[in-house]
Amino acid sequence: MDGRAEATLAAVGLAAVAGLAPRRAGAAAVEAPESHGLSAFGDLKYPADFRHFDYVNPAAPKGGLLSLIGSTRQFNQNFLTFNSLNSYILRGDAALGMELTFTSLMTRAADEPDALYGLAARAVRVAPDGLAYTFLLRPEARFHDGTPITAHDVVFSLTTLKTKGHPVIGQLMRDVLAIEADDDATVTVTFAKGRARDVPLFVAGLPIFSRTYYANRPFDETTLDVPLGSGPYRVGRFEAGRYIAYERVRDWWGAALPAMVGQYNFDTIRYEFYRDRDVAFEGFTGRSYLFREEFTSRIWATRYDFPAVRDGRVKRDVVPDETPSGAQGWFLNTRRDKFKDRRLREALIVAFDFEWANASLMYGSYQRTHSVFQNSDMMAEGKPEGAELALLERFRGRLADEVFGAPFVPPVSDGSGQDRALLRRAVQLLNEAGYPVKNGKRVMPNGEPLTIEFLLDEPAFQPHHMLYIKNLGLIGIEATLRMVDPVQYRARIDAFDFDAVIQRFAFSTTPGDSLRSYFSSQAAALKGTQNLAGIADPVVDALIEEIIAANSRADLVVAARALDRVIRAGRYWVPHWYKPSHWLAYWDVFARPASKPRYARGVLETWWTDPAKAKTEGKG
Repeated sequence: MDGRAEATLAAVGLAAVAGLAPRRAGAAAVEAPESHGLSAFGDLKYPADFRHFDYVNPAAPKGGLLSLIGSTRQFNQNFLTFNSLNSYILRGDAALGMELTFTSLMTRAADEPDALYGLAARAVRVAPDGLAYTFLLRPEARFHDGTPITAHDVVFSLTTLKTKGHPVIGQLMRDVLAIEADDDATVTVTFAKGRARDVPLFVAGLPIFSRTYYANRPFDETTLDVPLGSGPYRVGRFEAGRYIAYERVRDWWGAALPAMVGQYNFDTIRYEFYRDRDVAFEGFTGRSYLFREEFTSRIWATRYDFPAVRDGRVKRDVVPDETPSGAQGWFLNTRRDKFKDRRLREALIVAFDFEWANASLMYGSYQRTHSVFQNSDMMAEGKPEGAELALLERFRGRLADEVFGAPFVPPVSDGSGQDRALLRRAVQLLNEAGYPVKNGKRVMPNGEPLTIEFLLDEPAFQPHHMLYIKNLGLIGIEATLRMVDPVQYRARIDAFDFDAVIQRFAFSTTPGDSLRSYFSSQAAALKGTQNLAGIADPVVDALIEEIIAANSRADLVVAARALDRVIRAGRYWVPHWYKPSHWLAYWDVFARPASKPRYARGVLETWWTDPAKAKTEGKG
């Protein structure tokens, strides 16, 4: 792969148990105006009386099946297997798609950078100081058992997620000071001064759980019991590790809301799980599932010639990806002494021949990744100037000199697979860093052999490791590949028990507090962190805060570019590749709107089963 008199006291009690301070007296004395939506900088595309999003077909019929193998995940979800239906904690491997079964206060518009519109909340009031957000709940909002969603459920949910949820959720909610139910239909969330601009958006998008359901059930345990939901789908049939089906709630309370019209059209969404994507491809050719996003260039280039493709029953499409492509690569665990020296890390970058891998393994389908903000205006290019240079000057003396020049870009090889000039450069860097060769083996300054174990949980990346491991051997480094099962893989990653591991991530067009999860010193020591490389740099921390504090999108871009330069100068990962498009393959039983949302594929949300095509295909 390339590729929610007594109720108020109860709410305050929950806050106190959670370590959250009650809202300061008089905070809501001045009632702010209501808004139907939220965004980081206050800009909303859709007015209060909008009927539906522009990228949906409001007349799309309901029905049919979408079956697929997953291509996106959250928190503890696993692409290859599952043993839990709790996808909001660290423990276990959760089923993909569980978020479909829950509702949130607000929901995202996929054609805007970061805007949210009312879902369980009909509106929100933001205090003049931006620190208190009061959400006004819809009376029609219901859990699947018919009980109403109340402010007390919201209080329970947000408090529980902050204190018992996945560590990433807890980190992103650390600036939440109080969560209080003002009455059954009103909940106020109070944030700390200096909170990141995207934290209220993150909170507004979190799932709402039933306080009653969890009264006699522990939240923070893995379980295959189906939780009580409130979203457009409920869990149907499933077999742990093999498949899970989500059934559309036909009388769902939210279906006619403007932000939901034309969305979630399939009667059933079913995820299939395979331990091997090559085997999964064979399942697709046999119509074991209907939709596949392809990530393996070899398969895309050579194996879509089976009969159903040739006779038109399976369609292929390439759709643009207009979101930041982010970074992918082998991330090096700098918590381990052997990876502390930046020169060693650069030598590992130099020794990887991307040009050969792209041509020989990936059919020239990719471009080299340089930046953590690849394919966006937040990627640093050229020498820093103006406001960006002024920002970096504040840290001069604490940064490598190269940060004030052109940003680091991996070298281009001759494509031979063993570019001698680059391998000599790698040897020079290793020698300068104090990693000499003794008895034919590269050793560390303490005299122990320099070894690297690449950790992997599926075979699709094996070919990409082989030549790289061979090249590392040529410069004296003993490198090996360890293939483990998905559960062991997740456990080792969460415990920092690895040398080098492949990671792929991308940020929204308005990054904020999420940057702390990937790059901050605090996140480096957090179990289950997304900061796999263990980046712990005070300048990086400071620049993240600059991005979070930006008063305009222009200021955000300046600070993001500065951060990009500093991270790239750190040589924390061996950059892989990216492509600004999605490869889609599907059995021709679907229809879709004329245009996709700019910031999403929109398949689960906006496609539908075409009755005529499904009928014809059924005769095939």
